[in-house]
Amino acid sequence: MRSKNTIKNIIYTLLLQILTIACGFIIPKLIIKSFGSSVNGLVTSITQFLTYITLLESGFGPVVKSILYKPIANKDKSTIEEILKSSEKFFRKISYIFIAYIAILCFILPFIVSNEFDYAFTGSLILVISISTFAEYYFGMTYRLYLQAEQKTYIYAIIQIATLVLNTLLTVILIHFGASIHVVKLISASVFVLRPIIQNIYVKRKYKINLKNASGEYKIKQKWDGLAQHIAYVINNKTDIVILTICANLSEVSVYYIYLIIINSIKNLMQAFTDGVSASLGDMIAKEEYGILRKNFKKFTIIHGIISLIVYTITFILIIPFVSIYTKDITDTNYIRPIFAYIMVIAKFIETIRHPYNELIKSAGHFKQTKIGAWAEAIINIVLSLILVWKLGIIGVAIGTIVAITIRAIELIYHARKTILNKMVV
Repeated sequence: MRSKNTIKNIIYTLLLQILTIACGFIIPKLIIKSFGSSVNGLVTSITQFLTYITLLESGFGPVVKSILYKPIANKDKSTIEEILKSSEKFFRKISYIFIAYIAILCFILPFIVSNEFDYAFTGSLILVISISTFAEYYFGMTYRLYLQAEQKTYIYAIIQIATLVLNTLLTVILIHFGASIHVVKLISASVFVLRPIIQNIYVKRKYKINLKNASGEYKIKQKWDGLAQHIAYVINNKTDIVILTICANLSEVSVYYIYLIIINSIKNLMQAFTDGVSASLGDMIAKEEYGILRKNFKKFTIIHGIISLIVYTITFILIIPFVSIYTKDITDTNYIRPIFAYIMVIAKFIETIRHPYNELIKSAGHFKQTKIGAWAEAIINIVLSLILVWKLGIIGVAIGTIVAITIRAIELIYHARKTILNKMVV
């Protein structure tokens, strides 16, 4: 059953990433052509500012998954429901914090971009884009984590695929008929609200989960250590755009984003393999199958590394020709930035190589042991990016990213091999 679920997880996660890549190229291009690079940059900046709330969620989510593996393996339904109830209470609190965060963002961000857009335009766009994120925390995040811990990531992927395709079709139609950016994003948000609702209904009916009688007082350890773990990820993937928004201009943000969707598409495609097997790693650890874990993980990292090297080498060679074709009819800013592109490709390759080790560490619940490395990565990226952006612009933030990612990769690989794989202390 574990192998069957792993195969399904990999197939559907790969399909999701392929469709995400395709849709990720279609929508930004339409927005740039119809509304301009500045509007695309504004949408990108808003989206990135909103993702900072995931610092709370993603620090907590991996911890919840790591403690669910054991009761799921033992079919301990009462413990599962207690963990899920505590998780749901936490995410409901995040949803209320998110509302306050949106109010602050509506006050601050319009002033930052006031030289390009008026207050009402930016503020209303923030509100529209934030709808789906609020719904995810309030209705569905707990049940998504449960599906992943149950080795049923493919169910979540199928739901994402359906809403992704529907959103892309509606976006193309709306832009074709001249809808405003606000209408386009409002419809998108409405479609993505369906995701958490469907997850919620599916889990409750399929697994007969009933949280009404659960106390919600289950003590989830290491949640703050998990927060430190994820800060590094968010900062290394989101800080560059925030710094460019404040220190450069929205056209530079648009340039950064075009390269980012290309490189992140490749990274996410490769990480689909790892995400598909992460629940299996957690299951092996929960069942104390350490010999099988060591053997399978070694094979997986070799195959993953070889494929990653081939894929990123091709990306390195083709990224500038691809961007040249993709942006050939866009003239409001220069999108051909080879040095920036090459640095980012190498950075994402290193991040991809370290990903299996990071997933193994999270599956083992080693959040406290690796939190110092997470903080170090975050600080290095912020400091270097802020220093270099004034002299080197977009290349400066890329250098900050690659240095931080490399240092963190060394720490993660060392810890996983020494503490988990070699000694099997879990």
